[in-house]
Amino acid sequence: MVHAHDVQEQLREPARALRRAIPDVYAGYRQMHAAAYAAGALDQKTKELIALAIAVSKECDGCIASHARGAVRTGATESEVADALGVAIAMNGGPGTVYGPRAFAAFREFAEEVDPRQG
Repeated sequence: MVHAHDVQEQLREPARALRRAIPDVYAGYRQMHAAAYAAGALDQKTKELIALAIAVSKECDGCIASHARGAVRTGATESEVADALGVAIAMNGGPGTVYGPRAFAAFREFAEEVDPRQG
């Protein structure tokens, strides 16, 4: 996998162009996203860990980059991410053993920005 930062950079301009073409769709998505990720019975960190595991299941590098970054931003530890990815591997078999490490690398890449001693 390319670095998580590269994935996000590659998607930035095409996403902006599409957002300009269908602003109402993106506005609705932003509203749903904000509601889904707001703290409730589950805190935001747990929701990001769930999203990261689903991103592995969907084999979506852009999603992996986004939710790896979200996991860092919400304070997930490397151990918590590894544990969530273990579940993703258990649920997805072989593909999980490909995309799980991609997700772990992405998390570590973003975590290194916060604490350069990691990684």
